[in-house]
Amino acid sequence: MDIVAALPAFVVAVVLISASPGPAMALIMRRAALRGLSGAVPTVLGLEAGLYVWALCAGAGLAALVAASEVAYLVLRVVGAAFLLYLGVRSWRAAWRSRKAGPAGEADRDLPGASPRTWWRAFGEGAVVMLANPKAAAFMIAFYPQFVPADRPLLATTALLALLQVAVETVLYLALAAVVGRAGTWFRRPAVRRQLDAVSGTVLVALGLRMAVESR
Repeated sequence: MDIVAALPAFVVAVVLISASPGPAMALIMRRAALRGLSGAVPTVLGLEAGLYVWALCAGAGLAALVAASEVAYLVLRVVGAAFLLYLGVRSWRAAWRSRKAGPAGEADRDLPGASPRTWWRAFGEGAVVMLANPKAAAFMIAFYPQFVPADRPLLATTALLALLQVAVETVLYLALAAVVGRAGTWFRRPAVRRQLDAVSGTVLVALGLRMAVESR
């Protein structure tokens, strides 16, 4: 298989995968709704950094070890599920505090104008959500070998393909964040924001519970 000839199929597969609903999509949409495009950038970059780490692990054979190890797989699944539940409960608490406090109680940390600390926290959330997902490891070891020719070095070729995937997903996710962010003023209305926090919290909790109970 020629790697250049396989690139169109690879890009199409990446686009379809990126469009699949999941924790990444939920985080990006909530972040963009509350903070606009600029506020969603660190979340997207964190997710893609985590994805690239998993891709390198897949190329080096480490992801296969994680996927094959019952203990490692279970630990990642528990950590990933717990973190999604934490994010979901935090959204619920934000909705509850906003309901009790009213418009005057809106938290500055979720309004435009992110501080460096807020930026890195959003980046870290995205990275942890991706890195603590054992399904990502299983996906990488199944996905990338299909596009790596037998005569090519696995790690180097996987690293290059992963850079392409990161570039494609970053463009797609930022485009989504830009579309959602354009309605940011509406989303940041107290009543709408409460509903957004409640709904996004429910989605994140549901995803966390699914990750906790689902098998391989």
